[in-house]
Amino acid sequence: MRHQKKTVKLGRVKGPRLALMRSLAESLVLHGSITTTKAKAKALRSVVEPLVTKAKKNRPVDREAATRVLYTARAMSKLFGEIAPRYSERPGGYTRITKLGARQNDSAEMVKIEFV
Repeated sequence: MRHQKKTVKLGRVKGPRLALMRSLAESLVLHGSITTTKAKAKALRSVVEPLVTKAKKNRPVDREAATRVLYTARAMSKLFGEIAPRYSERPGGYTRITKLGARQNDSAEMVKIEFV
């Protein structure tokens, strides 16, 4: 039984799932909004929200934690330079998920996840 098991597996084993989350997180930071499936967006929110909270504190240990998630220095500089100061007064809830309807190919529910 899977009672109280929070991990969303997304049909992948651990390595590819973490790589997917890192890639989606980097795309969201760089572009501000991305279109993806509902399940991926909800899983991504649990990665990005703590990342922004850590970036607001701007301590060396928080930079190291963000480096483990984001691939490029460009994404790091945007997170710490633009995104974190924008939400300095906001206590949480940095992202918004908007429904877009079903994808025509396989009827997967598509959403747009963006920074508020």
